[in-house]
Amino acid sequence: MAEEAKNYHMSTAEFRRYGKAMIDWIAGYHERIESFPVLAQVEPGQIRASLPTEPPAVGESFDAILADVEKLILPGVTHWQSPNFFAFFPSNSSGPAILGELLSAGLGVQGMLWATSPAATELETHVLDWLVAMLGLPAKFLSSGAGGGVIQDTASSSSLCALLAARERATNFASNQRGCDGHLVAYTSAQAHSSILKAMKITGLGEENLRLIEVDEQFAMRPEALAQAIERDKQAGKTPCFVCATVGTTSSEALDPLHRIGPICREHGLWLHADAAMCGTAALCPEFRYIQEGLELADSYCFNPHKWMFTNFDCDCFYVADRKTLIQTLSILPEYLRNKATESGAVIDYRDWHIPLGRRFRALKLWFVIRHYGLEGLQHHVRRHVQLAQRFASWVREDERFELAAPAPLNLVCFRHRAGDEFNQTLLDRLNRSGTIYLTHTKLDGRLALRLCVGQTYTELRHVEQAWNRIRQEVKALTILAKGTGTTV
Repeated sequence: MAEEAKNYHMSTAEFRRYGKAMIDWIAGYHERIESFPVLAQVEPGQIRASLPTEPPAVGESFDAILADVEKLILPGVTHWQSPNFFAFFPSNSSGPAILGELLSAGLGVQGMLWATSPAATELETHVLDWLVAMLGLPAKFLSSGAGGGVIQDTASSSSLCALLAARERATNFASNQRGCDGHLVAYTSAQAHSSILKAMKITGLGEENLRLIEVDEQFAMRPEALAQAIERDKQAGKTPCFVCATVGTTSSEALDPLHRIGPICREHGLWLHADAAMCGTAALCPEFRYIQEGLELADSYCFNPHKWMFTNFDCDCFYVADRKTLIQTLSILPEYLRNKATESGAVIDYRDWHIPLGRRFRALKLWFVIRHYGLEGLQHHVRRHVQLAQRFASWVREDERFELAAPAPLNLVCFRHRAGDEFNQTLLDRLNRSGTIYLTHTKLDGRLALRLCVGQTYTELRHVEQAWNRIRQEVKALTILAKGTGTTV
């Protein structure tokens, strides 16, 4: 009898065994995560140099692969899930989210059409409608009306789709046919996310047609400056089409005044997109919903559960008040995608709501998170994070060596030592090299500021206290060094 050919697949028995081992490894990683330097302490090229130059000719054991994760990969990981991660904005996760992601990978759904997996589409629509109520969003974003929501990968993609829809609405869908003529202009805050500039380039509107509107003393967009810029462009023969207002800027968590920007957009017929990538999650708590005042005047809105709602990257919720405009902007129907369900008009095909054709079953992890925590549990953790950030801000105010560089309305504190930019840069570098905490920086009013954001899943009071103590220890060490060299601090 001929020898049975090897099929090279992982058997079901092996998958069960190694799958359990992987879950155990992840659980153990989270238990020991505080033992690692938060910021990876490697040099450029170091990780790649540690890897074999050639791929294996013969398959290797899972045990060997997992051992190399420990040996080769972990040294080059910046531990975003560490409770001592205070940098950027968080990309937090949780057990339910990880299990939802695992299930999504196991099912292997490609949900481009309703027909390719009805559950993927209908669960997504349902969960996005749940969030309208959970966040207190305007009812016009519900799928039961003219609007609706979709899960994008990131807020950058949401801003791009909003700008595309604004472009087509302003040209009566002609620019999709003939391209842009250089007359369309868009507006956003000078503090807005860099994705708006990238979207201008991708959509063909061009960098020169993006107006960066000046901000006030709290780093929020000045509505009167926006109105003036719109009038100038109209007088110059331009066609204003789009405004992006930010509900929590990346640099300082500044809140653009939607209630004053919205009427200006309505008056001039501009599409208003509200980007609440980070801060949107705060609206789970009624006391923080003031950040959404005026949102009823927006044409689109997005926020990232993958930042502060314990849902692992990537997961951005994008809402439109008029889905017809978005779909008409992005829909292409080649013969190979035609099917009876689509032609009936009774279903949603989310491929028409974003850039890529293919899409993962992201709704599962969001559904798992909402069902595990419930609204009560999510509110508890958001409130706790805000309380911890406010505690840190109070320590900064009470220490005469430091100052707040911007208001701290929620969970981000921008602060600096009064000794100046060079001192603050050195302080930041020393903190991050220590591995005990990880902070990032920004520039506000042309001066360096350190950013401490509280939003990681397992961050507690002791971690914030440790961060403050470490900051003061480094300041003391730097002060001693300065005295030794005769430098004034």
